Amino acid sequence: MTSAFRFLPSTPEEMRQRGWREPDVVLVTGDAYIDHPEIGVALVGRILEAAGLRVGIIGQPDISCPDDLLRLGRPRLFWGVTGGAVDSMVANYTAVGRRRRLDDFTPGGRNDRRPDRAVIAYCNAIRRFCRPSPPIVLGGIEAGLRRIAHYDWWRNEIRRSILFDARADFLLYGMADQTVVALAKRLADNRPVADLPGLCFKAKERPAEAVDLPSFAACRQDPAAFERMFLLFSRYAEWPGRRMVQAHGDW
Repeated sequence: MTSAFRFLPSTPEEMRQRGWREPDVVLVTGDAYIDHPEIGVALVGRILEAAGLRVGIIGQPDISCPDDLLRLGRPRLFWGVTGGAVDSMVANYTAVGRRRRLDDFTPGGRNDRRPDRAVIAYCNAIRRFCRPSPPIVLGGIEAGLRRIAHYDWWRNEIRRSILFDARADFLLYGMADQTVVALAKRLADNRPVADLPGLCFKAKERPAEAVDLPSFAACRQDPAAFERMFLLFSRYAEWPGRRMVQAHGDW
């Protein structure tokens, strides 16, 4: 399916022009909406659109304003959230912790629209303003690099997976162009999604035949455990079909 419209809708008027009552997917990004194949969220939106889904996009929403975040309404299938083409903390601060004045992905170049830890900020706003919320799916560099326990330079501490801090349902990493379409179709049909490649999720039960990484608690208490986790993760991350699990408390 190819849209006759030049851009993905980002306003209610653009949705009405298409005759939509609701979108299937709403993508939220820390960048301005730039419709270019170098911009991951725009590419994902176009891929979902080509698969026949109604996709809207919201660039740099005001997280204090529900009318801005919910301008396209509640998506039927899921929210897709990304910090943008650049990690928000890198976009907002220099290596010595000074606030950056400029942002190449914000209109006018001023760094005044992207919140710190944008993925978490956007997810918190969605949970606050959209109740009950459809599933929240994370993607992009800010989420992908934090999919397991990780060292946070800004706070000098080990933090848990961003799935927990953002209270998100799923996280897609890598070149997830095929996985995001498969995820949308399975959610539409109410089918299981746990076997999809490149998908992270929270579970109470440990999947069979998975590689156990040292737990979040162990990594936080013992640098040697964190080192073992990183070595195992690096070893098995490129193995197709090899699952990895990491305990976060009872999850």
